[in-house]
Amino acid sequence: MLSAVIFDFDGIIVDTEPLHYKAFQEVLVPLGLGYSWEEYISRYIGFDDRDAFREAYRVAGKALGDAELHELIRAKAGAFQNLIACNVEPYPGVVELINEISGKVPLALCSGALLTDILPILRQLDIEEEFDVVVTADDVHASKPDPASYALAVKRLNTYFPQYDIVPAGCLAIEDTPAGIASATGAGIKVLAVTNSYPEEKLTKAWRVVDSLDGVSLDSLRTIF
Repeated sequence: MLSAVIFDFDGIIVDTEPLHYKAFQEVLVPLGLGYSWEEYISRYIGFDDRDAFREAYRVAGKALGDAELHELIRAKAGAFQNLIACNVEPYPGVVELINEISGKVPLALCSGALLTDILPILRQLDIEEEFDVVVTADDVHASKPDPASYALAVKRLNTYFPQYDIVPAGCLAIEDTPAGIASATGAGIKVLAVTNSYPEEKLTKAWRVVDSLDGVSLDSLRTIF
């Protein structure tokens, strides 16, 4: 029985990955640490900001202290906010699905992005109040593919809905990357993957794979679950 649905953010609700890439480059290129979009897709997508900067410095063979990392994250967040000032378009069908689920089944958001990156977009899409629980990079010390964020989402759902016994096996995560799939499955959660960012052959660890959430309904999720 489907007891909760947990949405990823980047690559599932909105296509913000190109904006994250541009924001990273605004910070890294002046430092001589820029990289291509192809490298972003193959190496960095799925990391939170902390691990993405750590990886860029590791690849370059450079040390990165905590104070410098904090400043890099702050600068990248500012660049990202400027980029999302214009309207951001959601993926087809996702807002409709979120609105349908909200209030009927416990609903969570589990993202490797910062809360400050997420909230302005949720407000633009008028779905800020739809999620019962939100877990972001601010809440965990390890980014996806580590299962910590999904484990915390289930824990918070149980706190929010003490009348239900929400267990990982009763939850469905909606993800778009191998790292996200690994994070959810590592926490014992089934994954519906969407080919928004990767082709189906890269998402084989998911329980189900679809090309789009357009036309997906709560009833169809319950049926396949």
